[in-house]
This record gives sequence, structure tokens and C-alpha cells, in this order.
Amino acid sequence: MEQLQSFAPLVLMFLVVYLFMIRPSIKKQKQEKKFAEELKKGDRIITKSGMHAKVLELNNDGTVILETAAGKMKFERSAISMEMSSKLNKAKEKK
Repeated sequence: MEQLQSFAPLVLMFLVVYLFMIRPSIKKQKQEKKFAEELKKGDRIITKSGMHAKVLELNNDGTVILETAAGKMKFERSAISMEMSSKLNKAKEKK
């Protein structure tokens, strides 16, 4: 019984770390992956570096061709910010 009581704080700490750190991180990664897969031509997006652009092409190798103010640029899908792009599209829908 004493062995169980000595492991209880360790198990409780692991449970707290899982619930408050690991699980939300995994959920966010899944949402970002789903967002990147659901991109389509014509979507307005913002990259993680803050560039505003429009999707021109989607490639099978995980890249996208974007139209920016500077011209056409090639980015990885992972470089597109899900949160900022969602806010941009919600603001346009309200207008």
C-alpha cells in the first residue's frame, strides 16, 4: 500500500501535464493539419511571417503557390497561419 501512495503524486503530476500541456498541443496540431489540407484555390491567407496572399496553386508535394504584392511565391503549407487566416476570413465575411 505504501508503494502505491509513493507513486500517486508522480501519476497525478503526469496526468496534469498531459491534460494541460500535451493534449491541447496535439489537438492544435490536428486542427492546423486539417486547415492546411482544406485549402483551395482563391483562399485568402496570412503566412506565419505576416504576409497576406491569395492561393493560386496547390501542389502535391506540400507546397502552395501564393499571389502576393511582390508577385508569385512558393511556400510550404505549414507556413500558413491558421489563426490569422481564420480571423482575416471572418472579418471579410462580416463586411
